[in-house]
Amino acid sequence: MQAASNAIQNAMGAFPTDVHPGYKSRPDGATMKALAWFGARDVRLIDAPVPDITEPDDVIVKVTGTTVCGSDLHLYHGEIVNLQKGDILGHEFMGVVDKIGPNVTNLSIGQRVVASFQIACGECEYCKKKQSSFCDRTNPSSLQNAMYGHRDAGFFGYAHFTGGFAGGQAEFVRVPKGNVNLLPVPDNVPDEKALYLSDVLGSSQGLGPIGLCVAQFAKLKGASRVIGIDQVPERLKKAQELGVEPLDFSQHTDVVKRLQEIAPGGLDVAMDAGTFHQPKSLVHKVEKALMLETDVSEIVNEMLMSVKKGGRCGIIAAYAGYTNHFNIGALMEKGIRLIGNGQAPVHMWWKEILYDLIVPGKFDPTFMITHRVDIEEFPTLYDAFDKRVGGVEKVFVQTKFSNPPSSGCPPLSRVDEWTQ
Repeated sequence: MQAASNAIQNAMGAFPTDVHPGYKSRPDGATMKALAWFGARDVRLIDAPVPDITEPDDVIVKVTGTTVCGSDLHLYHGEIVNLQKGDILGHEFMGVVDKIGPNVTNLSIGQRVVASFQIACGECEYCKKKQSSFCDRTNPSSLQNAMYGHRDAGFFGYAHFTGGFAGGQAEFVRVPKGNVNLLPVPDNVPDEKALYLSDVLGSSQGLGPIGLCVAQFAKLKGASRVIGIDQVPERLKKAQELGVEPLDFSQHTDVVKRLQEIAPGGLDVAMDAGTFHQPKSLVHKVEKALMLETDVSEIVNEMLMSVKKGGRCGIIAAYAGYTNHFNIGALMEKGIRLIGNGQAPVHMWWKEILYDLIVPGKFDPTFMITHRVDIEEFPTLYDAFDKRVGGVEKVFVQTKFSNPPSSGCPPLSRVDEWTQ
């Protein structure tokens, strides 16, 4: 799949963009630790060149915190097209400003910042409305344009399908348009609370970190009842501790029937915060294995069946291509409003979440951090994260530049200590 998709992209050529994924390395030949993709379930820690200012709007960030996201598992399994061997992964990171391009005037060296996972130009129609993930000027992928009719913004560390930009699972990152895509972090907000502004807190059926954030935000916005669906015991327990009613689909395999029992008349709103790479039914397992579909419609169909007539369904989960057996009849006949939420427009929400919720203490994102490991652990971490062992959810990954763990946050550990 990768060879074919890369050949197609090369044949189609690139769309012109304001920024470009390639970067200069430092003249002194300095290297850094970084996690790179080499094939399905094959990620390796490599020594890569430290990036230097390449375009005048660049900022080089010295990483103090990064993580692995559920959507990274799609790359891990080779399910996103246009991956190339040696691609540096990771789209959630924060750190300290190390170098600044001549056009950047709003940041200073040594300043703490968090990066948005998307690369926005700050000037196009969408960026002016803070819809940063829809930026028209930073993703050169002709293949994505052919598949979707348009292109998303460029993303850090998420294949050449989203631009081919080197990612944040590294000790240094080049941030194009750094004056737009970096948010200064106040001194009284520790890294563990700021890091997840880069993606998860702006993204928010599964009860992983995003699903739990969705539940928390729903309650903050006045929802009187929230039901969370998963099968991982640690996730269900955490959800219950946060005031969410857990529904274990390993015990209730007919999710729709169970929801109709506990919520007669149907749900007002359903949100899919799950994933597309783990089909439940045999038919989808076969079709996915034979590459007859790229995505699975099961959770979306469960939402359509579970909401009341005139209900609303939203998709936060990362879908990338095509699916079979979609229940379009239920969508139409029940008058349901189904919306793809798009990749999180981080720029629209990160200041509000930081200053209205995190700083005053109304929302503490550290509830979802289960472990802290060193960057050297990344290859082992991906395997553990994929298998969901040791109660792993959101992991804070430190570099040699990180501060010690903040009060109340997990101490440094090794993956093999909690996967035995």
